[in-house]
Amino acid sequence: MDPTRRKILTTGAAATAMAAVPRVFGQQAGKGAGAMSFYEKGPVRIHYEEAGSGFPLLLIAGGGLNSTIAGLANPFNSIEEFKGEYRCVAADLRNANPGQSSGPLEIDRAWDSHTDDQLGVMDHLGINKFMVMGFCIGGPFIWNLLKRAPDRVVAAVLAQPVGFRPEMPTLMYDGSMTGWGPDLVKRRPEITMDMVQKYLIKMYRTNADFVFTVTRDFVRNCQTPVLILPDDVPAHPYAVAMEAAMLAPKAEVSMFPWKEPKERIPLAVRQIHSFLRAHRPAST
Repeated sequence: MDPTRRKILTTGAAATAMAAVPRVFGQQAGKGAGAMSFYEKGPVRIHYEEAGSGFPLLLIAGGGLNSTIAGLANPFNSIEEFKGEYRCVAADLRNANPGQSSGPLEIDRAWDSHTDDQLGVMDHLGINKFMVMGFCIGGPFIWNLLKRAPDRVVAAVLAQPVGFRPEMPTLMYDGSMTGWGPDLVKRRPEITMDMVQKYLIKMYRTNADFVFTVTRDFVRNCQTPVLILPDDVPAHPYAVAMEAAMLAPKAEVSMFPWKEPKERIPLAVRQIHSFLRAHRPAST
């Protein structure tokens, strides 16, 4: 396996994003662009930041289960690009090793626990309806948000989304077992590799198909506008991204490839801007 593929297996493997919980208190470190804050619910502590103003836009970074706010700098700087028009909200994934969020491993709710954190942050901020853009692991998270909160998500952008590859069925599981689990156990002595294994089996092997979090029937009946920007590396299968785009009745798709050469990225970003503007609710 070449070094690039190995890196994709580890960093692009698995992922999650924060998730919902009822509104509770948060500890705020300041306000304004890039203000660092914490949302807390019981044993869960989620580090989030806000930037800009306008209609709310939740941003979910790539990086698998190591997804953090810092990851939003790639493949373009999402916060800088969109804070001029939107109230951007981003958070470190629960238990991402480079991040500041923490919480228990909810083995039976591997995906939903992160969706709880994401919705919980939005509730905490008093945000009801919002748009969302996610990279990599953000793809499955967005589909789960659309399942859990269909009336709240106005439109969604899925960039280089994670998906299941039948020819590499343990790809995401293996990447997280090596690229996330061991470091988590070192930092959190109460968590064991046995717990990590059970958690990742639930996340990536129990429903190992399509986009992990929802079925094809769900996507076929999803009425939320979605824009999909496909990729084609092991963790981001082109076939799954395009299948989702073909199934979703209100889906749009970008050119492909859109990241290479780099000169194409600004064109893809313009398409994202146009898509979001087209579906942004009129200000009242």
